[in-house]
Amino acid sequence: MIFGRSQRGNAPVEPVTLKILVAGGFGVGKTTLVGAVSEIRPLRTEELLTEAGRPVDDTTGVKGKHTTTVAMDFGRITVREDLVLYLFGTPGQDRFWFLWDELSTGALGAVVLADTRRLEDCFAAVDYFERRSIPFLVGVNCFDGAARHPVDAVRQALDLDPAVPVVLCDARQKDSVKDVLVHVVQHAAQFTAPAPRQPAAH
Repeated sequence: MIFGRSQRGNAPVEPVTLKILVAGGFGVGKTTLVGAVSEIRPLRTEELLTEAGRPVDDTTGVKGKHTTTVAMDFGRITVREDLVLYLFGTPGQDRFWFLWDELSTGALGAVVLADTRRLEDCFAAVDYFERRSIPFLVGVNCFDGAARHPVDAVRQALDLDPAVPVVLCDARQKDSVKDVLVHVVQHAAQFTAPAPRQPAAH
């Protein structure tokens, strides 16, 4: 059963749709992540990097990158027949951050994608979601040739709250990305769950 179409006489199911942001620094793999898992052709707003942009687009560590997202990436994935995620990839450069407030409206949670070779690039995204109390996790994109660091070391380097999940992933692999998305939905559900009621004092 897909998107409310019943099979063999089953009653149609109206799926719950949730909005997830994919954020992080320039060149960390946000567009790749959305494209790896989206069941529709992703909407991309990429432009070629130019000589004029060199002073503001730091390509250190991402020398092979020739394009940049200037508005957003958009994709969709059906996690279960009753749960559909809409993915919005944010632009990574400072000059496009004015778009983040629009993109974050109504978001259930976020994935902050990190590259351990340039961890400082995701500080701004971590700070953004912390300040706005939007539940998020950190997905460490394991690039080929990059050193692998323990999850606890990444957590300490980013000074994360102990409740924030840190997950290793490969933004190119659908199953790996799907696992990250399941984790962020679960984390957001716990984040927004009402606190248990305390028994009345006698």
